[in-house]
Amino acid sequence: MSSCHATPEQAQALASAMPEATQQTLATYAADYPKGPHDQPQSMCPAFGALRVGLRMKRTATILSGSACCVYGLTFTSHFYGARRSVGYVPFNSESLVTGKLFEDIREAVHAQADPDKLDALVVINLCVPSASGVPLQLLPKAIRGVRIIGVDVPGFGVPTHAEAKDVLAGAMLKYARAEAETGPVSAPRGWREQGLDSAKTVSLLGELFPADPMVIGMLLAPLGLKVGPTVPTREWRELYAALDCTVAAAIHPFYTASVRELQAAGRPVVASAPVGAEGTAAWLRAVGEAAEVPTAQVEAAIAGIVPAIRGALARSPINAKVTVSGYEGSELLVARLLIESGATVPYVGTACPRTPWSEPDRLWLEARGVEIQYRASLEQDLAAVERHRPNLAIGTTPLVQACKERAIPSLYFTNLISARPLMGPAGAGSLAQVVNGAIANQVRFDTMREFFGETGKGDRAGIWSETPILRPEFRAETKRQVIKIMKRRKAEEMV
Repeated sequence: MSSCHATPEQAQALASAMPEATQQTLATYAADYPKGPHDQPQSMCPAFGALRVGLRMKRTATILSGSACCVYGLTFTSHFYGARRSVGYVPFNSESLVTGKLFEDIREAVHAQADPDKLDALVVINLCVPSASGVPLQLLPKAIRGVRIIGVDVPGFGVPTHAEAKDVLAGAMLKYARAEAETGPVSAPRGWREQGLDSAKTVSLLGELFPADPMVIGMLLAPLGLKVGPTVPTREWRELYAALDCTVAAAIHPFYTASVRELQAAGRPVVASAPVGAEGTAAWLRAVGEAAEVPTAQVEAAIAGIVPAIRGALARSPINAKVTVSGYEGSELLVARLLIESGATVPYVGTACPRTPWSEPDRLWLEARGVEIQYRASLEQDLAAVERHRPNLAIGTTPLVQACKERAIPSLYFTNLISARPLMGPAGAGSLAQVVNGAIANQVRFDTMREFFGETGKGDRAGIWSETPILRPEFRAETKRQVIKIMKRRKAEEMV
């Protein structure tokens, strides 16, 4: 059996033995989500991203197929994030996996759960072991009693991050919805006609955004005669139709490759970047205006009306510090842009997501200001950047934050403390200043604690001691000598 912890050699051998349909799926993932220097994710299980998309949708249920330990971890995480919804699970053993009984059990569970009075869609997610074994979710019925059946493989050895796993399911849903819309009339989202959106030119947004951001973007678009459409991943099935029926799609988060493909197949232009900061907002409005064929004079008038307010907000909340940024949400480059326009020096940005056309404007803008950008960044690269630049503040993942605090460097967890704030337009300007400046002000507390505790709790002094530890370097030297001796003997045996 394989997992997301398989070695590259094991993964390659496993892939060659997989059924053809599974190999095709993995080939698609390899093209959509190219891997970096690491073959396994360094963040949470990627399947959490796809699970999260389904759990946030109304009238949508999810069934997981995978090892019990994996399912436990995923369902625990889902409840931790407040889903308050049960997750289905189809257990298996070696016999049911090998004989094909697992697929029959999944099909039986799908038929049992497909209740049209409760559900619009039923999502089935293969985790590592069923994916590697080729459990054929594509053979499930497309619909049962009117309930759509969406089966996807989300193995840790095929999808590099949980962020991109969101796109796996969102893209599959858009593909299904596009096929429905091409065959006949479909239902509009609730309140769509009442708000006049059925006759409006709309801009669909790609990415899980802070709740206030779509409203702010709507305000920015109003002078252009445009309105905000649905945000993908959507909150209900019918919003998928409206997302596909937009005038322009905006890849706010740049890793939604499969979703972009479906929108482009529907004939919709896609624009990159986001309305972040003064320069970012002006550039984004020009790109949207051009894609939506809005007269240039109208676009420039809108920019002239909003950019001074953004510059004013930035000036009122300055950040005078050196900050490194890293994370796995996909919005790291946008945050770096906002920090720089707020006055901060940002020498390094690391993102676990890949380089795509939809982050190119941000990359070019940042690199023109001397920022080092690392796509598919590893924890080791992020830590090396902190050591290299010694910032006043490090923004990053949980292990990076932990390492920085051990070094007495103020740090903030990107997902909970940075992503959970507005970034767009006037609302985003200055939104980071309070939390960033507050964290930097804690440097005095870090210095005081380090001075008080010294080296207590580090290295040989870690743990709880009843007496003062006595260091015995000779013991460590002897152990090292023995290890070297064993390694030499093993190498000699390999050469025989």
